[in-house]
Amino acid sequence: MNQTTLSSPHHYHLTNQPNTNTKNPTQFLRFRQNDKQNLPVLRFAVNPSSQVPPVVVVGSANADIYVEIDRLPKEGETISAKSGQTLAGGKGANQACCGAKLSHPTYFLGQVGNDAHGNLVADALRDGGVRLDYLAVVSSAPTGHAVVMLQSSGQNSIVIVGGANVSCWPQTLPPKQLEVVSSAGIVLLQREIPDFVNVQVAKAAKSVGVPVIFDAGGMDAPIPQELLDFVDIFSPNESELGRLTGLPTESFEEITQAAAKCHKLGVKQVLVKLGAKGSALFIDGEEPIQQPAIFAKTVIDTTGAGDTFTAAFAVALVEGKSKKECLRFAAAAASLCVQVKGAIPSMPDRKSVLELLNHH
Repeated sequence: MNQTTLSSPHHYHLTNQPNTNTKNPTQFLRFRQNDKQNLPVLRFAVNPSSQVPPVVVVGSANADIYVEIDRLPKEGETISAKSGQTLAGGKGANQACCGAKLSHPTYFLGQVGNDAHGNLVADALRDGGVRLDYLAVVSSAPTGHAVVMLQSSGQNSIVIVGGANVSCWPQTLPPKQLEVVSSAGIVLLQREIPDFVNVQVAKAAKSVGVPVIFDAGGMDAPIPQELLDFVDIFSPNESELGRLTGLPTESFEEITQAAAKCHKLGVKQVLVKLGAKGSALFIDGEEPIQQPAIFAKTVIDTTGAGDTFTAAFAVALVEGKSKKECLRFAAAAASLCVQVKGAIPSMPDRKSVLELLNHH
């Protein structure tokens, strides 16, 4: 297998970064109070210190081929799209770009092909501020891509071609890739790359106490117990939770039971994304923490909303926020995401998230 490493123009390192602690203003955000609880004051730095440990995302990178349609075609039917374009995406790349746009140092570890789609993805990640020291270019597989059928309602249906995301991975990851994992503040994984890669990454992170968030999005297949053993937070949406547990997830009570089944499999925290119904974090032995959705003015495209939520939650968590603060920060980021077409183009910046929270 031929493999080269793609680096960004400015090579970043985990050490010897300038200390910017002296200029680190904090924006105080007060929640509206409701009848049930007095929510705490949110404290997020507008410009977080470069000394914070990075987010490391290991996962997929795709070229998303968008077609805008009024409705999905019926079997055997051909319909015309209103428009079409190709944008960078993939669950791993989405989450990495979200972390970087939220002003947190973020590395992406993944693979693209030596083709135009690979250049498109790399440029989008670099423009978003993601550190690309560990993005590999493989010559024997094309860049992964997805066909996103976007309906006028804002809902989407997606068909994925794995390409370099699912082939050409070394059976044993190089030490330099595992080193950046071990140096992370938090690691994000998804299901659009092989399980054996995720297992190696999660095991390396767990061995040095780095928390691992595992997004359930991607392959619709049973998750190896070996992987779950090294996951700190498992994050499905409600349909993924239902498919993976074999339990109904229509009501909150049913979702709670499905989360309890995940606890029995060894995952102590289950972060469930519920779309318009918000989100909930189920911690084994504790009461669930619920977060209502922060509704968008206009829903343009839901693509990437779940990735935005997961990455924003991770950023808040690695910055030491409470679980409730993490959920609220993530909800605001996801609300902004669905108001813009595309995955990576829709990722909000930190200032926009803080402003939304300050006025919500």
